[in-house]
Amino acid sequence: MSDIVIALNRFGLGARPGEAVPADPRRWLLAQFDRYQARPAVLADAPTAEAAARQVQDYQAIRQDVRQERREQAPATQPMADTEMAPTNRRPAGPRQVAQADDTPPSDAERMRAALRRQGQSLYTRSVGLRMNAALTTPAPFVERLVHFWSNHFAISADGMRVTPFAGPFEFEAIRPHVLGRFRDMLFAVERHPAMLMFLDQAQSVGPNSMFAQNAARRPAAAQRRFGLNENLAREIMELHTLGVRTGYTQADVTEFARALTGWTVAGLGRGAGSGAARTPGSFLFAERLHEPGTRTILGRSYAQDGVAQASAVLDMLAAHPATARHIATKLVRHFVADDPPPAAVARVEAAFLQSDGDLPTVYRALIAAPEAWASRATKFKTPWDWSVSTLRALGLDEFGTPQTVGLLQQLGQPVWRPGSPAGWDDVAASWAGPDAVLRRVEVAERFANRAGQVIDPRARAQALFPGGASAVTTQAIARAESPPQGLALLLISPDFLRR
Repeated sequence: MSDIVIALNRFGLGARPGEAVPADPRRWLLAQFDRYQARPAVLADAPTAEAAARQVQDYQAIRQDVRQERREQAPATQPMADTEMAPTNRRPAGPRQVAQADDTPPSDAERMRAALRRQGQSLYTRSVGLRMNAALTTPAPFVERLVHFWSNHFAISADGMRVTPFAGPFEFEAIRPHVLGRFRDMLFAVERHPAMLMFLDQAQSVGPNSMFAQNAARRPAAAQRRFGLNENLAREIMELHTLGVRTGYTQADVTEFARALTGWTVAGLGRGAGSGAARTPGSFLFAERLHEPGTRTILGRSYAQDGVAQASAVLDMLAAHPATARHIATKLVRHFVADDPPPAAVARVEAAFLQSDGDLPTVYRALIAAPEAWASRATKFKTPWDWSVSTLRALGLDEFGTPQTVGLLQQLGQPVWRPGSPAGWDDVAASWAGPDAVLRRVEVAERFANRAGQVIDPRARAQALFPGGASAVTTQAIARAESPPQGLALLLISPDFLRR
């Protein structure tokens, strides 16, 4: 791989036919900082957290009606299962499905609930399509790739009606505006966004000695079981978002941080949301009556701040922690350089993070300056998302259908914003280079190539995508193809194209 090909593919999203080839690849990457648009025209009307919150509000209201109907219809001698127990502090699983006990026709409320669920899925589908079209048309593909990196670093999983409508707004509102800012600012935007607060059940967390808990103590025991302290957000912030695993924090630190975070909820949706009745639905809300009082001790430091400032002070500490710098540097180098991150490159990026107080453009400059990032051998295997974006860009498309985008990534095994875990999608070849996964790409490549028909000359397109020439293996395979569509399909599944 030449430096130009590395800039276009390893740092960028793949070449587009007709676009000028960068004369100075490194300068071309740095110049994108000025060309990036946090809210490009294609995202001008993108779904918002407020729109998502109103859908979820409607869904929750109807769900209560359905539950009330079922209580009224249930035999008096058959106790109803308590489906509102306190969170279990386990990582979220996939969406739960409630099976009907008999063949009773659905009621009006149940039909409305199903319609609202479809609306939430529609909001998700539209957001996926907008994300793809932003990637196809961006004037700053390196920065756009960074958006995708950070969205996967701060992963949510759009499983279930409480989270699905928020998936697009999460990336559009919490990631895109901060990708060229400070890590600390992105961290705060992410942890306060309704997508994260709902996904990790933080919006339901209650301090054991909070005003809410004290008042609830007078209620029946069954009602008291419906709330409690939830540690999901605290754990994932420390383990995944900042410090990383095995970096010296303990379970006691997680629990103390979870207590500091109590009260962080979502206006109109979370527990205690009534105290923010005047706030925009879906906005961040601190509910004082849910907050655990007292001083917290985390990683050997004491935090005596009152209210929302307590967890904010902990986040400030975590954002600047040396372990965070090492964790972020390692993940960036793994994504842009190699599955096994070279220690020298990690050290360079880590130092830039610490010296700049988490200024992300400074961190990216250190990444670009790392000699290891320009190794001529292709070191990374494209994920299904990477391959899909680079394929559509290679075909010269400016937009791609929204349902088709969802179906394509589902077929390839990487549905957008649905990794199923807060850890996000894997970023190593072993997860994506299996025979079955590659076969799926072959099938998709053939479908795209047949659709292109005789319009694209695969030999000329290979020269456009790989300035300086594709490899001999790829060139020979295209030359031996029986037709232009077959030659194009071979190009899209060639080692040159599958790797970056």
